[in-house]
Amino acid sequence: MHKTLTRFAGPALLKGAAVAAGLTLATTSCAATSGDVSSGGSGDDTVRIAVNGWVGYEASAAVLTHLLENELDVDVEQKQIDEQPSWQGLNDGDLDMIVENWGHEDLMAQYGPDGNDSVVDGGSTGNIGTLGWYLPQYMVDEHPELATWEGVKENTDLFQTPESGDKGEFLAADPAFVTQDQGMINHFDMDLKIVHAGSEAAQISEMRKRYEREEPFLSYFYEPQWLHNHIDMAKVEFPEHTEGCADDEDDVSCDYPEYDLNKIFRTGFAEDDSPAYRMLENWNWSNADQDAVATLIADEGMSSEKAAATWAEENTDVWQEWIPADA
Repeated sequence: MHKTLTRFAGPALLKGAAVAAGLTLATTSCAATSGDVSSGGSGDDTVRIAVNGWVGYEASAAVLTHLLENELDVDVEQKQIDEQPSWQGLNDGDLDMIVENWGHEDLMAQYGPDGNDSVVDGGSTGNIGTLGWYLPQYMVDEHPELATWEGVKENTDLFQTPESGDKGEFLAADPAFVTQDQGMINHFDMDLKIVHAGSEAAQISEMRKRYEREEPFLSYFYEPQWLHNHIDMAKVEFPEHTEGCADDEDDVSCDYPEYDLNKIFRTGFAEDDSPAYRMLENWNWSNADQDAVATLIADEGMSSEKAAATWAEENTDVWQEWIPADA
């Protein structure tokens, strides 16, 4: 993906002290608490799944956990952890799977077959990831020029807020997310100030409030994301991403790349070739599938466990193909 961006902690990434802090794995929603290296499969040790900090990832992890526990009778341990430390967790044998990877070519080079061979690419999740700058469609309807970066540059005053002062506000989520937005602002010489909402949930709450009041806003956002089912947003057009265009994080001359999101497995877990591993390898679904589960969690207030069970009950035809014949 070039420099390795990702949504959060980087769809976005973590660095510095945030990475060190994230190395401590916080265990949540566990069916078991075994810390042993897992091999998966009925009666085998626990499968340990990293859960990164955005609701789409949580939705995917919840469905996989539900199926492993209820269809394969496998214990699952979910561990809340940021993106980069998840790779270290696989390397250290503390985790078995990263559910949704956004690029991270540098980490694959370090830990993959061309590095120390502690992780393997598990193939596509079926989700296509898009990152970029978004604004409400009603703003583009009123100011069509805002559909492009040139139009945004000429109209940054539309986005001024008390937090941004005499500059236009660019609404971001968690300051720990590693994005390329400041580099884009620098390269295209835009009079914008990044203002962090603090988290994905806080950013979404702020976007919904402004949208309901038909107020202007310009925001880092992404797909798949359940909020697109509720508010109509337009993506600002930038020059297409090309190799090397974002290598200098302070001078980024292009849009974000598009990602075919993939799974990452601990090499030993993959080599065991258990029914649990094969189910996870077979898993493949659409952006609409993920958004449906994420909506139940984030918008309707369901627990992730209930949301996963609800989706599974209504979509047997989708997930039945993931279950290995010998499971």
